[in-house]
Amino acid sequence: MLLDKLKNYNVVLASNSPRRKELLADLGIDFVVRVKKDIDESYPHSLPAMEIAEHISRKKAIAYKQDMAPGEIVITADTVVILGNEVLGKPANDADAGRMLGMLSGKTHKVVTGVTITTAGDMRSFSVVTNVEFATLSDEDIAYYVQRYRPLDKAGAYGIQEWIGCMGVRHIDGSFYNVMGLPLHRLYTELDKLIAD
Repeated sequence: MLLDKLKNYNVVLASNSPRRKELLADLGIDFVVRVKKDIDESYPHSLPAMEIAEHISRKKAIAYKQDMAPGEIVITADTVVILGNEVLGKPANDADAGRMLGMLSGKTHKVVTGVTITTAGDMRSFSVVTNVEFATLSDEDIAYYVQRYRPLDKAGAYGIQEWIGCMGVRHIDGSFYNVMGLPLHRLYTELDKLIAD
């Protein structure tokens, strides 16, 4: 069983996201959180939108690799929301959050989370895609959510586990946890493969 095998490793979640901490804990994995500041999360403008999250997760992993101790497994991740060809990151302010939610209203978008798992001798990356369909949101719904939940730390300006997800998400195709920020089934599977190899 993976949880038994992981007792021989120190698992590090390289993220300050409260949702990622909660999700990794839900897998039953013992881990510590380690956060570095000022990691460059830029990406080439020529990079296809679907590859951005994985690219950034690898950049984060490279920043941590130089300080890794033997026996550590470091998990880095990044999530982006894609509507058409436009990437929606974290909103700059309340008005930007409202603008993004207005764009998502009544439409289907993609949520892509890129994950990189790093050991002293290996680095593996993957992406998971979930399609999310929003019902039409009124201006009042959007204003209420932005003012009450302050989603400025979330890609696409929403958390699917919050009020707006409960009342506004009509359909999802793919992993719910991926939309929250960590595709748990795929992560569990990839960790198991990593240790087996």
